[in-house]
Amino acid sequence: MTYSVQFGDLWPSIRVSLLSEQKYGALVNNFASGDHVSAELEQLKARDFVNEAVFHREPEPENNQTAAPSPVSWACSPNLRCFTFTRGDVSRFPPARLGSLGLMDYYLMDAASLLPVLALGLQPGDTVLDLCAAPGGKTLALLQTGCCRNLAANDLSTSRTSRLQRVLHSYVPQDVRDKNRVRVTSWDGRKWGELEGDTYDRVLVDVPCTTDRHSLHEEENNIFKRSRKKERQMLPMLQMQLLAAGILATKPGGHVVYSTCSLSHLQNEYVVQGAIELLDNQYSIKVQVEDLTHFRKLFMNAFSFFPSCQVGELVIPNLMANFGPVYFCKMCRMT
Repeated sequence: MTYSVQFGDLWPSIRVSLLSEQKYGALVNNFASGDHVSAELEQLKARDFVNEAVFHREPEPENNQTAAPSPVSWACSPNLRCFTFTRGDVSRFPPARLGSLGLMDYYLMDAASLLPVLALGLQPGDTVLDLCAAPGGKTLALLQTGCCRNLAANDLSTSRTSRLQRVLHSYVPQDVRDKNRVRVTSWDGRKWGELEGDTYDRVLVDVPCTTDRHSLHEEENNIFKRSRKKERQMLPMLQMQLLAAGILATKPGGHVVYSTCSLSHLQNEYVVQGAIELLDNQYSIKVQVEDLTHFRKLFMNAFSFFPSCQVGELVIPNLMANFGPVYFCKMCRMT
């Protein structure tokens, strides 16, 4: 009932897509023999959607002039390779396997989940915080960029951080994990502004949400159960507190990406606007939302985007490209 009001004529197609089989992407593990893995995925007729978007969509320079670097190339986090099957192709990837270096060769994830990491725009030498990191797909992607001088990966749930540790162990060499580069913690993310304020260049706040697609298919511990009604109603408040803490942990001039896998504007745009207002009123901290229109245009071939978000971008499930839902919004802490 809620989503039919929010999405109008789009809702029936979103609903049927949510109820249909989800599409996945294969995130290439650069720590394994990545080129060999890419070649194998190309043989399956899959395509690297990141490479195609970032490098093949840039305009050709006119009159043989050398083109200035377009905002496209530096706006995306580098070195990420993720293969998907083309629109309408419902082929499945085989399960990932151990490569010659004893590491898994790729990680299967909803390809739209990579967009928040791409939007974060990591630069070499960045200090990075992944505030709600488990189960680990986005943390792994952050490490694949090769940009993290330090990476703090946190999740309140110790059982979920155990899963995160297993992902890192399977995909990331020990020397990378040990060199102070990756620190895994189970702290309350809402307190991060007090624990490590003004510390990080880039912060990802991928908050707990109603996980709409998952909730349609999994009965166990479902967030829409009557017994969890109060918890569900409190989610936007928790999300706002986590986002505010993530922004407080960012250095002035640093960037934050907020993301969910929910369609609900109460958990998406409203949370962003609420956190910005809160920080302005309580801390006199100014936060600017970044325009991601160019970013959306870049990836329109691979994903379906909702055309009317107030702030940020929302990938909506579509039978031809059945990824998402994934919402993401990029912000810059100004003061």
